[in-house]
Amino acid sequence: QVQLVESGGGLVQAGGSLRLSCAASGRTFSTYYMAWFRQAPGKERDFVAAINRSGGSTYYIDSVKGRFTISRDNAKNTVYLQMNSLEPEDTAVYYCAADPTIRSTAPRLPTRYDYWGQGTQVTVSS
Repeated sequence: QVQLVESGGGLVQAGGSLRLSCAASGRTFSTYYMAWFRQAPGKERDFVAAINRSGGSTYYIDSVKGRFTISRDNAKNTVYLQMNSLEPEDTAVYYCAADPTIRSTAPRLPTRYDYWGQGTQVTVSS
């Protein structure tokens, strides 16, 4: 069983920055493919970014490219999402997700991931 705990959310003005963290349990974190998703009120959960096991490959949705950066520290069992130039449209609950197996499912699909955190709220005011 893998437990994921997000932190770092909050209220920020448009143009500001936040850094989200997701701490994972287990001694095999370095084998997990990790991702961030977000869900705005009344909308479906959407993919934001993903990172491979070594951290050498990342994948983003177009709307956050150049503004968000996903990274990981396998020694600390933690994945991060650095969010800069935040916009009101980024307001959502942000979730981290873990895929502990070798799957060919596209990173943007929620069905790829077996484990999810409880989410952290990000609110961007205009």
